[in-house]
Amino acid sequence: MAAIKQHITNCLWFDSEAEEAARFYTSIFPNSSIVAISRYGKAGHDVHQQPEGKVLVVKFILNGLEFIALNGGPLFTFNESISLMVNCKDQAEIDYYWEKLTAGGQEVQCGWLKDKYGVSWQVYPVRLGEMMADPEKFERVTEAYMKMKKFDLKKLEEVFAGK
Repeated sequence: MAAIKQHITNCLWFDSEAEEAARFYTSIFPNSSIVAISRYGKAGHDVHQQPEGKVLVVKFILNGLEFIALNGGPLFTFNESISLMVNCKDQAEIDYYWEKLTAGGQEVQCGWLKDKYGVSWQVYPVRLGEMMADPEKFERVTEAYMKMKKFDLKKLEEVFAGK
């Protein structure tokens, strides 16, 4: 499975869970696979201090897009300043991705969640962008979704329609 030619690739820094996380993510999204796994060697041991053979980098594809997962140690952790957005066409997709990505993780607010590795995701309906573009309905749609954790598309459609 070949990745789309990208000029920019996301690199996710994990303490030591890079391979586990990459396998988790590729099990959830279609058109996904592990491409390559690189391991620490003797070179650079004086700097990285990692045992020879430990996973260093996992190159993987999520729904056709290339990612890198790096086992860099505990120096850095994930936070909400960066999130991965999952564009969903309907409630079934929202429900699917929400259930899979929150397993062992945490529901947040407004379609945001943290997975079991601490990575922030936004699982939201593509239709929301259209709703938010209507200046007459923007406020009531915003008020409705601010009360949600997982998006309820039917409720948002009702609010958008003025019901």
